Amino acid sequence: MPALKFLIVEDEALLAMDMEAMIEDAGYEVAGECASLREVQALPRDLAPDVAFVDLHLAENSSGIDVCTHIRSIWPDTMVVFVTGNPRKLPEDFAGGHGVLPKPFVRHDVFRIMQYLQEGMSNPPPHCKPPASFHASPGLAFAWA
Repeated sequence: MPALKFLIVEDEALLAMDMEAMIEDAGYEVAGECASLREVQALPRDLAPDVAFVDLHLAENSSGIDVCTHIRSIWPDTMVVFVTGNPRKLPEDFAGGHGVLPKPFVRHDVFRIMQYLQEGMSNPPPHCKPPASFHASPGLAFAWA
């Protein structure tokens, strides 16, 4: 399976750096890091990340929901996983996103989520189970059931 490319959209610099290290330690590529909707909008269209980890509350008073909408319009095949301390603020349909990982999270859970997404994107449904902390959107749960 080819290595996935990840986009990190997180306005807390230390958390973004930690996520970058986890992604690279797992053998994947970080295609970009952004802290706001404006920065995501400035990314080159040919970037095409496979997965975006998106915080809900971002810099410049921007929203992860708006980031998700933008990502899905530019790169419709990109899977969006919200990484937030406020998962209940997401609408029931996850605003077009594919799942949520509540903060705080543990490193092992991030590795398992990456493996789960890699398997599911390559040959759905995935064979491995996601960590209990990961909540798939209703659409993803149905598609990968």
